[in-house]
Amino acid sequence: MALSLSAGESLRTAVAERSSGPPGSIEDPHQWLEEVEGDRALEWVRRQNAESTAQITNAPAFEPLRRRLLAILDSRDRIPHADKRGELLYNFWRDESHPRGLFRRTTLEEYRREHPAWETVVDLHQLAAAEKESWVWKGDRPLWPDYDRTLLLLSRGGADAVVAREFDLRTKSFVPGGFTLPEAKIRVSWRHRDALYVGTDFGPGSLTRSGYPRLVKEWRRGTPLSEAALVFAAQEGDVGVSATVVHDRGFVYELVERDITFFSNETLLRQGDQWRRIEKPDDATVSTFADQLLITLRSDWAVGGRTYPAGALLAAGFKGFLDGNRRLDVLFEPGPRQSLADVTGTRRWLIVNQLENVRSRLYSLEPAGDGWRRKPLDAPALGQVAARGVDPDQNDDYWMTATDFLTPSSLFMGTVDQGPPVKLKSLPEFFAASDGQIDQFEAVSKDGTRIPYFQVSRRNTPLDGTQPTLLYGYGGFEIPMLPAYNAMAGAAWIERGGAYVLANIRGGGEFGPSWHQAALKANRQRAYDDFIAVAEDLIRRKITSSRRLGIMGGSNGGLLMGNMLVQRPDLFGAIVCQVPLLDMGRYHKLLAGASWIGEYGNPDAPEEWAFLQRYSPYHQVRAGTAYPPVLFTSSTRDDRVHPAHARKMVARMKSQGHPALYYENIEGGHGAAADNRQAAFMSALAYRFLAGQLGLP
Repeated sequence: MALSLSAGESLRTAVAERSSGPPGSIEDPHQWLEEVEGDRALEWVRRQNAESTAQITNAPAFEPLRRRLLAILDSRDRIPHADKRGELLYNFWRDESHPRGLFRRTTLEEYRREHPAWETVVDLHQLAAAEKESWVWKGDRPLWPDYDRTLLLLSRGGADAVVAREFDLRTKSFVPGGFTLPEAKIRVSWRHRDALYVGTDFGPGSLTRSGYPRLVKEWRRGTPLSEAALVFAAQEGDVGVSATVVHDRGFVYELVERDITFFSNETLLRQGDQWRRIEKPDDATVSTFADQLLITLRSDWAVGGRTYPAGALLAAGFKGFLDGNRRLDVLFEPGPRQSLADVTGTRRWLIVNQLENVRSRLYSLEPAGDGWRRKPLDAPALGQVAARGVDPDQNDDYWMTATDFLTPSSLFMGTVDQGPPVKLKSLPEFFAASDGQIDQFEAVSKDGTRIPYFQVSRRNTPLDGTQPTLLYGYGGFEIPMLPAYNAMAGAAWIERGGAYVLANIRGGGEFGPSWHQAALKANRQRAYDDFIAVAEDLIRRKITSSRRLGIMGGSNGGLLMGNMLVQRPDLFGAIVCQVPLLDMGRYHKLLAGASWIGEYGNPDAPEEWAFLQRYSPYHQVRAGTAYPPVLFTSSTRDDRVHPAHARKMVARMKSQGHPALYYENIEGGHGAAADNRQAAFMSALAYRFLAGQLGLP
């Protein structure tokens, strides 16, 4: 039953809902919740956490589920994916005995064994305890070609901001007096052993409005960071800038990438002391393959007397291209239901991964005379396959992972043009799937577009509308949602008899740039119409009903969930909204939000706020409307999507009398968890909430 509102609160709500001007003119009584670690805000968070845990974790089924999920995350039978550096393979690993994780290494010969012997390089738990810091691993930057040094990237509590510290991989210790960068959203690369390219917070004016580095400097060993020499300066309104050194099969390229928007960039090549701009469309991306320049298009490009389509992969001799030769080889050209998923390489071969109706297909290409020789690449016939070169500077070996919703993921190793790859490792069956089946269907969206979706359910599921069903979606940033073995969803949902559905809505990258661009900015509603169409198709086919249909999504998918809550509250039985964007009037002023203006639009421009406010859930929630049960989750340490989005949405809903649950993890960053225990708890919270609301046994 809705709570009664004070006259003052009712008036504030009415003013906010009537306003169609820029967001600055809308009163926001909950803006104080944007103080991430403010005492008042954290006290509010603790009260919400207590309410949510009391309602969800007290259920008898919660603790067994949490333990089950933790056992999966801690399992020693997971695949230890590794990177080859010189003669050794490196891996980062978490399990029950090492909750913070181990950075470790072994030989390729040992790695081939069922149970390899690993040498610990860094025990993050021991390091965190010794330094009294909540260190979370964020990767490292090894020094090529000796691989005897690296830069460890360590985050406090899982935030995107990290510290960087030079580490000796031979002595397994930090280098005395070595390179050390204080906490910031760092972009760093080795130029050579005694110099780094560094983008960091150098002080006032050194960051963009998005909070990323605006300046790249060259920092030489033995000199203070304050004396690092300026290499390149981006604009304050850019997303950011970085410099990298690419060592590619005997060729070395020093590149600066100025990110103008999230989807456009300027790429420059260092020639002596000068930086030369590579001529390409701003929204195209470049990479290298030995002496070849690879260009991936996001829009059509008319050059050299020919127009190349958006989504194509092109190649040209790097030197000739710089000299003005515009002869381009087409390595991939998209079809109506085909798109480029990924490109990787071995010593001689380029491996192209294309999606055909959201299923992976691989082939290999080798430069041959005036063109490229193409060969199919042997791969298991599963839903999703990915490949990457093992040691591209040395050989044609490649790793391959293969997975689908019900088949445990497997790791293979092969050599291009030498027959099928050999399976090295496979996940155990973390959940019972013997009576499950995978189907692919299509829903018809509001404008007639066919929207594919995958359904995982038990064979002979009765078509009577009673099946508890979980629908997941994202729909943004050209990121495709692909079939994968999700042990957490399997154990918490599929094994218990629930149907699991993955929607391939516009805004994602399932069918290339055009699929993404169809739902940008003013056209964002198309993504929401697509998701609604999938939900309605599940009900039409009598798999489920509104009362039994739950939905889940995070980050941009959290924005999707927020819009489903306010646009179609009648359509869903429960919603889990994770690390979401929800206040589209102020998202660009919060943390990294300004970097996403290319995706969503600029709230400060009245003509763009006109459409943005229509899909700003924070501004669209209404008093007197009946909303389905909803759980919002976030993280205090998320320095990408501000936790205030979820905080303020919950506060606004409650001020209008709507029930809403909220849980905020104090650590975790944008992934909402800093270790396996936290990840298991957060997952159990979400799935137990859904199970209780939708009637899953």
